[in-house]
Amino acid sequence: MSGVSLRNVTKRYGNVTVIPDLSLDIAEGEFVVFVGPSGCGKSTTLRMIAGLEKVTSGRIDIAGRDVTWARPKERDIAMVFQSYALYPHMNVARNMSFALRLAGRPKDEIAERVRIAADMLELTPYLERKPKDLSGGQRQRVAMGRSIVRDAYVFLFDEPLSNLDAKLRSSMRTELALLHKKLDRTMVYVTHDQIEAMTMADRIVIMKDGLIQQVGSPKDVYNTPVNTFVATFMGSPSMNLLPADLSDEGGDVFATGAGFKLPLPDRLQEAARNSARKGITLGMRPEHFSAEARAPHFSAVDLHVKVAEYIGSSQYLAADLGGQAVTAAVEVGPESDLMTDGTFFFDTSRLYLFDRKTGDAF
Repeated sequence: MSGVSLRNVTKRYGNVTVIPDLSLDIAEGEFVVFVGPSGCGKSTTLRMIAGLEKVTSGRIDIAGRDVTWARPKERDIAMVFQSYALYPHMNVARNMSFALRLAGRPKDEIAERVRIAADMLELTPYLERKPKDLSGGQRQRVAMGRSIVRDAYVFLFDEPLSNLDAKLRSSMRTELALLHKKLDRTMVYVTHDQIEAMTMADRIVIMKDGLIQQVGSPKDVYNTPVNTFVATFMGSPSMNLLPADLSDEGGDVFATGAGFKLPLPDRLQEAARNSARKGITLGMRPEHFSAEARAPHFSAVDLHVKVAEYIGSSQYLAADLGGQAVTAAVEVGPESDLMTDGTFFFDTSRLYLFDRKTGDAF
């Protein structure tokens, strides 16, 4: 199979196992993002694909070829790190062409590859500048250009945007997505930022403690999280998790807890009715709260607002629901006052249920 394939890959450092058993297929031309908290094993996995870390056991294939024990330069990969790692004494053109010159490629070929990469990354006006004369975003583009000129089969990115400010990160996310379309190459990207994962990935791989929790499109992992970890990790602000009990009232199942009694959506009714589990965890995303009732799925809840943060199109509310802390992201008009205690409404068609003991979704 083409692309990248990991089969029962494990990684141990002495007696410490950081990747217990990982299997994953990445299709040719796919943009896959590994995301998770610090220490979850995502960068270790990327470095094993690159050959910078040796696997303890298992197999890695790239383009249908077993590269488990191959050296990095034998894997047809290009890697962009968190640090730009540019040579300060070389200009942009020489930084980008360094690997090709080291490999002894013809000068005409080097010049053409640098020209194509510079045009693609809008670096042509800066080819004669040195890194100290560039902005942070331009330096990161040079680092990417150094990889692009190699025309590798797989491009690996290890948190390349984490050193940039918020505005630059946003623009670079767009540039990376466009770059993927232009190159049509397999890309594997590591980040702890779920916004980067949601905006760029064809598929997201969510990891925790060295284990894959869920693999799916951004829409899949956001709308159908498999457990409470994925539910709270994907989405900003995080999903609210509240203890609740299930009650069947005349054939309709409700989730009842401190300060709320909410009808479950049709997609959860049968699973809840057939479940012997009365004690569950109810999931409520902040963005599904509203200041107004919208028929037919909105139910009223009373919130004690502790802090209201105005961010333009919305207000983020740090609130209390029946004695439990919740966050609500409520859409507002441009002239709205900061919200206070009162009755708000929740879209019950967007409720989630999880097993209270295992954290698994219904």
